[in-house]
Amino acid sequence: MFQPILLIEDDRKIARVVKVYLEGAGYKVIHVEKGRDAMDSALKDMPLAVILDLMLPDMTGEELCQELKELGDFPIIMLTSKSSEEERVAGFALGADDYVVKPFSPRELVYRVKAVLKRAQKADMGASESMSFNKGSLTIDGQSYTVKKNGLLIDITPTEFKVLHTLASYPGKVFTREELVEKALGYQFEGYERSIDAHIKNIRHKIEDDHKNPSLILTIYGVGYRFSGKKDA
Repeated sequence: MFQPILLIEDDRKIARVVKVYLEGAGYKVIHVEKGRDAMDSALKDMPLAVILDLMLPDMTGEELCQELKELGDFPIIMLTSKSSEEERVAGFALGADDYVVKPFSPRELVYRVKAVLKRAQKADMGASESMSFNKGSLTIDGQSYTVKKNGLLIDITPTEFKVLHTLASYPGKVFTREELVEKALGYQFEGYERSIDAHIKNIRHKIEDDHKNPSLILTIYGVGYRFSGKKDA
């Protein structure tokens, strides 16, 4: 495993424990304490995944998350003491793939790292062929993990892709939030169902002509979501 896990945490005691557990699970770990150092490290050695503390001495973790997302398509796990539902949903809205609240179990964190990496692997889509909807205006390719709108490539995170791919694979089917978590993301944990709303909001901004009046991903109030695109023959 050559690519490192980039750990961005200014609490050295926490960082030391996390590093020991991750290295014990076979991962290479690079630890930095500041946002600028994190950007330098990511530019030098593209990370396999990022564990990001939101309380950093030189910049906010939220700002750093956005900058990191512009560098590459790797999973980001936010590590923070911010525990409210609104703060967690805001983290997912920024493109985070998971959100771990302090204090936490190092073993659970390792499990979550493995889970986000599994979700991010392109191979887990198998031999999925490209799907086309609404006379080619939207295409979703499970092999290349790409989405195109009117022929233009859309910037989409691995988690957003999995959610969209799951919905689009069953046009007309209504998914509850819990079903989307289980089928698209592969595991369940407390509070994640609510974060599906943030992912759906992000996806709508990217694929809908009018994200405020969506025509592709519809909200079924009191139940969940349904993909309404017409699949091309």
